[in-house]
Amino acid sequence: MPKPRKMQVSLDATPYYHCTSRCVRRAFLCGYDALTNTDYEHRRQWVEDRIHLLAEVFCIDVCAYAVMSNHLHLVLHINQQKALALTEKEICARWHRIYKGTLLTQKYEKNENLTDVELDAVAIKIELWREQLFDISWFMRALNEPIARMANAEDHCTGSFWESRFSSQALLDEKALAACMAYVDLNPVRAKMADTPENSVHTSIKLRVNQLASNQNQPKALYPFVRNPRQPMPDCLPFKLDDYLELVDWTGRAVRSDKRGSIGEHMPPILTRLGIAPAEWLILTTQFEKRVSTFAGSENAIRLAAENLGYKKPPGISLARSLFV
Repeated sequence: MPKPRKMQVSLDATPYYHCTSRCVRRAFLCGYDALTNTDYEHRRQWVEDRIHLLAEVFCIDVCAYAVMSNHLHLVLHINQQKALALTEKEICARWHRIYKGTLLTQKYEKNENLTDVELDAVAIKIELWREQLFDISWFMRALNEPIARMANAEDHCTGSFWESRFSSQALLDEKALAACMAYVDLNPVRAKMADTPENSVHTSIKLRVNQLASNQNQPKALYPFVRNPRQPMPDCLPFKLDDYLELVDWTGRAVRSDKRGSIGEHMPPILTRLGIAPAEWLILTTQFEKRVSTFAGSENAIRLAAENLGYKKPPGISLARSLFV
């Protein structure tokens, strides 16, 4: 039986999570369906546009994403402190960008006169929204529901479009985070949808490379990489963008069968800093979903997270001992 979401997500353990949603129907989410001779490629833009919108609305940062033919990947960072710092007006404005809210909250945003009782009702509703703005279940709901409705309307059918639950994996340390992000960014390469990461479409790596080539700024829709690592760590990903791009490029070359054995001895500096051997890294970045169930990280990190979430037996210990040493 699947674990309830409250036993899979703990901000005390980590703010980083890998989420995956898959279609239930044989029909493609995106791409070309040879059986029905129908092209669904335009749906990729639906998903990507929605991801960018939700990154602006929710206090959940998007670290990486990839929109595939029948599923999508997201690496998310829950930014609770950002949500707690927002004013009631800001919470209301954010929520109304994706949902109608209530008649009272609409009046409140427009600064219309409300009674004390009505203001109390608005305050209760806004505090509920504040919590939901850093809830990954609400993020995935706000992403999947509109896409399902649009796809059903286009297919002239009703019923479920996505599996009832999205999968989530807690990324407990920097090694797990880097490996999972590279796994997501390299999904189109492994699926032979692109020959290089920067040529893949509707992926975070494509967006980062395009932005870097145009003006050297990092995309606003994505959680930024640190510019100069220091302590205390700023609110961003704990590696430099140049290091990560080099790492993804090296990994993408290494996993291609026609390039195997042709990689030089030069190693990306981030691998050395994270303490991951090349063989272990390639296993993680090509088999992440297959190898990881609930938690990804060192043995100590998994045991601590499992204890916080009430697990009797910590999952993923054998993997942690072999790959996250």
